[in-house]
Amino acid sequence: MLIYDVPLFQVLSGCAIIVRGQPRGGPPPERQINLSNIRTGALARRAPQSQPDQKDTPDEPYAFQAREFLRKMLIGKEVCFTVEVKTALGREYGMVYLGRDTTGENIAESLVNEGLATVRREGIRGNNPDQARLCDLEDQAKASKKGMWTEGGGTNTVRDLKYIIENPRNFVDSMHQKPVNAVIEHVRDGSVVRALLLPDYYLVTVMLSGVKCPTFKREADGTESPEPFAAEAKFFTESRLLQRDVQIILESCPNQVILGTILHPNGNITELLLKEGFARCVDWSMAVYTQGAEKLRAGEKSAKERKVRIWKDYVAPTANMDQKDRQFVAKVMQVVNADAVVVKLNSGEYKTIHLSSIRPPRIEGENKDKDKRFRPIYDIPYMFEAREFMRKKIIGKKVNVTVDYIRAATSASETSTIPAFAERTCATVTIGGINIAEALVSKGFATVIRYRQDDDQRSSHYDELLAAEARAIKNGKGLHSKKEVPIHRVADISGETQKAKQFLPFLQRAGRSEAVVEYVFSGSRLKLYMPKETCLITFLLAGIECPRGSRNMPGGMQVAEPFSDEAMAFTKELVLQRELNNGRAERRGDGEDRR
Repeated sequence: MLIYDVPLFQVLSGCAIIVRGQPRGGPPPERQINLSNIRTGALARRAPQSQPDQKDTPDEPYAFQAREFLRKMLIGKEVCFTVEVKTALGREYGMVYLGRDTTGENIAESLVNEGLATVRREGIRGNNPDQARLCDLEDQAKASKKGMWTEGGGTNTVRDLKYIIENPRNFVDSMHQKPVNAVIEHVRDGSVVRALLLPDYYLVTVMLSGVKCPTFKREADGTESPEPFAAEAKFFTESRLLQRDVQIILESCPNQVILGTILHPNGNITELLLKEGFARCVDWSMAVYTQGAEKLRAGEKSAKERKVRIWKDYVAPTANMDQKDRQFVAKVMQVVNADAVVVKLNSGEYKTIHLSSIRPPRIEGENKDKDKRFRPIYDIPYMFEAREFMRKKIIGKKVNVTVDYIRAATSASETSTIPAFAERTCATVTIGGINIAEALVSKGFATVIRYRQDDDQRSSHYDELLAAEARAIKNGKGLHSKKEVPIHRVADISGETQKAKQFLPFLQRAGRSEAVVEYVFSGSRLKLYMPKETCLITFLLAGIECPRGSRNMPGGMQVAEPFSDEAMAFTKELVLQRELNNGRAERRGDGEDRR
């Protein structure tokens, strides 16, 4: 007779358990032990889905109570067992004791004593004291009418198991996201479990909200092929939750898939899986996670930084950047459309920063070439509102910039050497604690980009952006509004002499006007947008003339005059996209306005 000391892993029934050894470099092998000399009722069994003619088999009386008696006594504990018989088919029968040696509580005796098991008397030998004690305990249980020996036959102990929920979405909604008592009956992989909901005995499959573990792929021949770390992730969840008493918050049910969070006194398995590198965050289900998505991102970030398990080859998007290049303070010099800004660094260098993970308003399929005077700011719905929001919020002010990733240049085609998009520095821009991208999205002036699950180049505040977009959609803001889109009819008279001559008297009679500097051609030559008059004009500063920059002329390229670039940069820094008050206008022979 051999004696083994191992942790209990699973209770199959009132008279069968599975034990596992200590893990060494991976999940340890399992071993089933059947209790000698006793018999308990058979648990319910669902008919195979491939055999519709067969019916589900219900519990035998007291079968579930016997299983529960052992589960509550043994799960998570160390047990000692002896192997007395091993059949030709490999089934092992023996005695199981609670604790590390045979002095502990004899499990078979405890079951018989509670009236939850019967003794197999046909195989009893008179000289075996252990078997004789089982018979005595059974006689005492009968006399005391305990368990199955009570009057009535125990029909009230048979569960009404519910394998199918007709309307899972309504079922989840009826729980109102309140914790439900449950027992984890099966672990399919690290993030998908089968749970028995109490007290109504619903058997449901629950996918953990916000995460996904490596899975087991079923091949054509029926075998399963585990993804890297799939077995380890499953063992991690099994060893902590299988057959444990837990609480489950049922959070959502998209496409008949029940999403939930499992709560255990020793911790939240969702967050633990992420922290240990067994899972990655999943955007589509993270929005319903009720415990705070920031906790999931923090767990995943910790695993990435330590490069554990599925992140062993992880390289951060900004890994090759110095800290001073990743986070800095800069002055906003220009707002480009609604997803980018030009900033001036402390070094005096100018840099274009794109807001991470957002897309500005756009017209799908619009052909810009068909109209050479296509003006995105005014012609694309909500583009003007988006630009104005950013301009008024940050132009000329210092902002905090945190670089999230560098998006590499992309070619227009495989054969082309000209990039469709130049390299982009994508960052989170904040001022006074306000995330500009989040503010834009919340007002419906931008949308959030959706990524592939393995694409790590995204905003460090991606979840906040998604939440802001959800609020904008719910409240019908901006791009999500069902109202008619705003139309900006702006007369562009810059560069058109005849129109400028006709328009000048109106400007002269108006006297002082308000305007926004839209573009700086040179130190003394500007393009202005006049909101009250809804027009664009070319404007020259009266009394001075700055050096001209290089420009195309009929006879070829005209070389820039000395200090032209410096003059233009000086004017840009002072007035570009600023609101100005203009004085009297006078006519020039070339049809341009001069102030």
